Amino acid sequence: MNSPFLEAFAGTNETIPVWFMRQAGRYLPEYQAIKAAHSLETMFKTPDLAAEITCQPIDILGVDAAILFADILTLPGAMGFKIGFDDRKGPVIDTHFKMKDVHDHEEIGHITETIKQVKNKLTRNIPLIGFAGSPFTVLSFLIEGGSSVGYKKLFKYMKAETDAFHQLMEILTINTIRYLQQQIKAGVDVVQLFDTCAGILSQEDFKDLVLPYVQRIFAALKVPSIYFVRNTAHLLSLLDLVNSDFLSVDHTVNLGTPATLNQIQKGVQGNLFNGNLYLD
Repeated sequence: MNSPFLEAFAGTNETIPVWFMRQAGRYLPEYQAIKAAHSLETMFKTPDLAAEITCQPIDILGVDAAILFADILTLPGAMGFKIGFDDRKGPVIDTHFKMKDVHDHEEIGHITETIKQVKNKLTRNIPLIGFAGSPFTVLSFLIEGGSSVGYKKLFKYMKAETDAFHQLMEILTINTIRYLQQQIKAGVDVVQLFDTCAGILSQEDFKDLVLPYVQRIFAALKVPSIYFVRNTAHLLSLLDLVNSDFLSVDHTVNLGTPATLNQIQKGVQGNLFNGNLYLD
């Protein structure tokens, strides 16, 4: 596939590929037309709809890659958690810990079918990015019961129930690997691991509670990979130990300093301040 996006992983791209992590979404009138007729949960779980939404930005924006329209909580839903979606609050989760391993992934059949439909729709040399939430970020949602500001329940559980915390991270790591491998088998070209909550951790906690599990996940994947963490300027030296091909960083990281460049010895994406999108 002759793709600037895939060429970037090999360092052979002549132009900088462009895509946005939420490029399939609410700012598009075409997306809003679908949203007006269907719930968010229906949109996630209906391959025809999810595939259409995934492909919308390709022709509308002319981006260099498609990213699967799905949710990072698809996996815990398949593992037995009851997850709902509130338009105002976001995900709402029943926090009873009764997890099951996902072996045959019948519970994520809508994801693999969406991937197959998207690959059939992409007529140009546009790669498809699959993704999963990282074990730590997913576990933070499960412990908190949804989105959180202070993560009080999470920090208490991490410190008071450390052994149980690691056991849950182990279960989620095993199943995240299986989930991403199923996406790869279905046809995604690249995978990204979203660790949006890891930036709340100190260097010591990230090294002990996150890094070993993330390293295992990327070691098991045989396609180009990206690791995204938010608010991580203090974690750069540790993030370079993550064995992904690219590191996705937010606008809080100053890529123009020698200190930053010395700490990151891999490809970098992102670093755009979201507020710039509101400018004329």
